[in-house]
Amino acid sequence: MSVPTDENDLEVWIDQDLCTGDGICAQYAPDVFELDVDGLAYVKDEEDELCATPGAAVPVPLSLLRDVADSAKDCPGDCIHVRRRSDRVEVYGPDA
Repeated sequence: MSVPTDENDLEVWIDQDLCTGDGICAQYAPDVFELDVDGLAYVKDEEDELCATPGAAVPVPLSLLRDVADSAKDCPGDCIHVRRRSDRVEVYGPDA
């Protein structure tokens, strides 16, 4: 995969139906992921607000790409999906 050059090249979302609430994602990338009161992980927007809508996607900051990719790789629930915004092709996660 070529390295994205634009902050808006990639986005990440979580499938809450598969989330185990382990919290690895929030440990790796706390600026992108957070556990909610229901014990499940959600993504956070640019204003650091939790996106509690299931399947909500947010841009992946280039500075956090490695942490987000590692979160997707190490997630025990295989529920973190990182895809290109342009064509929605998954580049990290269970469907990559």
